[in-house]
Amino acid sequence: QVQLVESGGGLVQAGGSLRLSCAASGSIFSINVMGWYRQAPGKQRELVAAITSGGSTNYADSVKGRFTISRDNAKNTVYLQMNSLKPEDTAVYYCNFRLRQKPFMSLNDYWGPGTQVTVSS
Repeated sequence: QVQLVESGGGLVQAGGSLRLSCAASGSIFSINVMGWYRQAPGKQRELVAAITSGGSTNYADSVKGRFTISRDNAKNTVYLQMNSLKPEDTAVYYCNFRLRQKPFMSLNDYWGPGTQVTVSS
């Protein structure tokens, strides 16, 4: 079993910053991609940022230049530094790990329970 635990969400004023963390525990052989998604009320879940095992990153256009994703492979942890937050960033943020639990096993997706980020105007 694999468990993901997020932390760092909360309430912040527009222009402020937050740092999200997500740590994975359990039976893990390798993690291909770590990512952050978000879902606002009435909207579909969308990719915010992702980082590969090699360090390549991908960002949604709406967060480029404001958010930074990073990972600590030794700790099986991914971070999302969010700066210059806007009210439209308000959403539940979910971490996602695409990983193998054992060698030669297929890649599977695991999700955290979500953490609320609220940006007030």
